Amino acid sequence: MPAATGFRIVAGRDADRPPAPRFAASGPTTELSERTHGVALWTTLLHLGAPDGAVARRGGKVTVLAGEIYNGAELRPLVTDDSPASDAELLLALFEVYDLHAFRLVNGRFAAFVLDGDRAVLATDHAGTVPLYATVAPGRVCAGTEAKALRNAGPGLLLPGSRPVAGLDGVHQVTAGSVLEVNVVSGAVRPHRTWTPPVHRRVMSESRAVDAVREALRRAVRTRLGDGTPLVVISGGIDSSSVAALAADASATKIDTVSMGTTESDEFPQARAVAEHLGSTHQEITIPTDRLIRRLPHAVGAAECGDPDIIEYLLPLTALYRELSGTGRRILTGYGADIPLGGMHRESRLPQLDSAVAHDMDTFDGLNEMTPVLSGISGHWTTHPFWDRDVLDVLVPLEAGLKRRHGQDKWALRAAMCDILPRETVLRPKLGVHEGSGTTSYFSRLLLDLEVPEQRVHAAKRQVTEEVFRAVVVDGRDPDEVDITDVVRRVAAARPAT
Repeated sequence: MPAATGFRIVAGRDADRPPAPRFAASGPTTELSERTHGVALWTTLLHLGAPDGAVARRGGKVTVLAGEIYNGAELRPLVTDDSPASDAELLLALFEVYDLHAFRLVNGRFAAFVLDGDRAVLATDHAGTVPLYATVAPGRVCAGTEAKALRNAGPGLLLPGSRPVAGLDGVHQVTAGSVLEVNVVSGAVRPHRTWTPPVHRRVMSESRAVDAVREALRRAVRTRLGDGTPLVVISGGIDSSSVAALAADASATKIDTVSMGTTESDEFPQARAVAEHLGSTHQEITIPTDRLIRRLPHAVGAAECGDPDIIEYLLPLTALYRELSGTGRRILTGYGADIPLGGMHRESRLPQLDSAVAHDMDTFDGLNEMTPVLSGISGHWTTHPFWDRDVLDVLVPLEAGLKRRHGQDKWALRAAMCDILPRETVLRPKLGVHEGSGTTSYFSRLLLDLEVPEQRVHAAKRQVTEEVFRAVVVDGRDPDEVDITDVVRRVAAARPAT
């Protein structure tokens, strides 16, 4: 497991000890303080029990890392250090050789902070899967993996290369695949890009495309398994089933799988067919829909997102993670495959399909769909092989005819998995997690039953999620204190006259 899953950092020439931050993710915290080159550094690490490897120091430089690096074996020969023991030490060794260009080399799931004299370097992974927020003012730099951890950071400057967080003055989210280089004394900021979604497209034969997809995904799954028994969330669709099949193939022992449904709907038969095919230890969890909707404040607080469509995707997963027994599980999911492969689009015309993929890759950032806080609120760590940097570098550039082919969406993936999954799984049409669990239909029915006109249901959902965002992120309330039924009723009652 990662040495740290989150952090809050305050650095400054005259920085006093800041108040303890509040995180949505659960787990022990460790407070560290030090001074280097006249700059005071206050670090709060959120972890699962072994935080020592999250911080590295050498030559007056300090590196703090939340998350993990997946291409460490490729990176270690590039540094002169003798076998860095932790990912944070590896990152610091890379930084000493490549400076901030080191982040162009790293394939991982992380947020990082490097203090080098009066210079602070804040970095996200290529896709921002561990969100990173910052508040910068002359003489003071604050960084955190949750926006709410910076609620009391004080006023801040507008930051180039980042976006303001609604309702939190001075707090900005660092753009995915970028580095902010900050002068601690002056507050001057320079943004640098380290990765952008590919815009070119590659023409390949069917067999070559299938081999490339299979091998890239196989490597991504293998590097994420860890030492324990991995747990894979499966729905019986091609995305999650592919991850489960590759995990089972790479694991020395049986993997664990879990499927979630509600009293509204489930995909248990389809998931069960995959589990039986793989021989996994399988669990089915049914969550009553009224309990599911009560988890909405937790999903909003974890994702720090007020977009109702995104929250509907994330709500079933958040609810599932809270129902899992025990803590500290490493969880793999198939979430996110639809974005680079155009899986949510039924468009058969190839220019339109490719335009949809390009748009979705340009606009995923800031929605926090893959934030580890979703499972972190229950003490788990999730990872998403389809959003591995090398996998995206294969999937996104595939020409559209390899994504929609022979009347099938995500054709290249389906063809790559046809020899290790049941035929019915490979051919099964796409169904979103929010659809398969009945989340969308139940949320809609709540509003319709309160006489919200059908044409206003989506707008009412946005009002609900935005009000919850203000409560749990901006105001810092505990999600359990937010009565979602009361919020829904209040939004319904406030509808304009028709």
